[in-house]
Amino acid sequence: MISGLPTQEVVMVRHTRLPGESADYLAAREELRLAEIELMRHREKVAARRRALPQGPVVDDYVFLEGPADLDEGDTPVREVTLSGLFTAPDRPLIVYHFMYGKLQTDPCPMCTLWIDGFNGVAHHIAQNADFAVAAAADPPTLRQHARDRGWSRLRLLSCGDSTFKYDLGSEDEDGAQDSTVSVFTRDGDGAVRHFYSAHPRMAEDIDQRGIDLLNPVWHLLDLTPGGRGDWFAGLDY
Repeated sequence: MISGLPTQEVVMVRHTRLPGESADYLAAREELRLAEIELMRHREKVAARRRALPQGPVVDDYVFLEGPADLDEGDTPVREVTLSGLFTAPDRPLIVYHFMYGKLQTDPCPMCTLWIDGFNGVAHHIAQNADFAVAAAADPPTLRQHARDRGWSRLRLLSCGDSTFKYDLGSEDEDGAQDSTVSVFTRDGDGAVRHFYSAHPRMAEDIDQRGIDLLNPVWHLLDLTPGGRGDWFAGLDY
């Protein structure tokens, strides 16, 4: 404290009006509230650093395969669409989720499926600010059948097993093993597409599963509970 300056009083904020809360509980909850504020501010600083990334490299105009927009219309005709063709308007970013399905991943990844279930629910909200698509190595009929089973009616579903898109973006290795990834792209005025940002679940040797947790609310809801998330993993059928 600087001499002569008034101190700022810290005001406790209560989130409930329950009469049975002990003094110990209220004190611990207040400490937690301040820690949550610190976490929020740090998260916003990280987001600002992400937005301030230098210009990324121009990437190939990868070609994807896409079936009819309506899943109920079957799987044909299949058309080719380029990465640049996924942008619906100038100055809109493109978000692509890399789905672990296809090649060595012969069954759809349950965790990716959990993520995409959520994306389907909020796709119309995302569309107000960005273009969004799901890309998988699986062929169009296989990918679309899983989408029908899950009710993914709001998503663009792209097959990219014949291109190097997933390999170049780090969601596939040379043997065809798959990984989940989210990538963001921008498009220059001349139509060239640039990579802006990608993230994977694996952030370090000792962080194997947490890199894209912010994309799904399930983990954060479980983190609110006394037991936390534990070692729970999603399944295709409960």
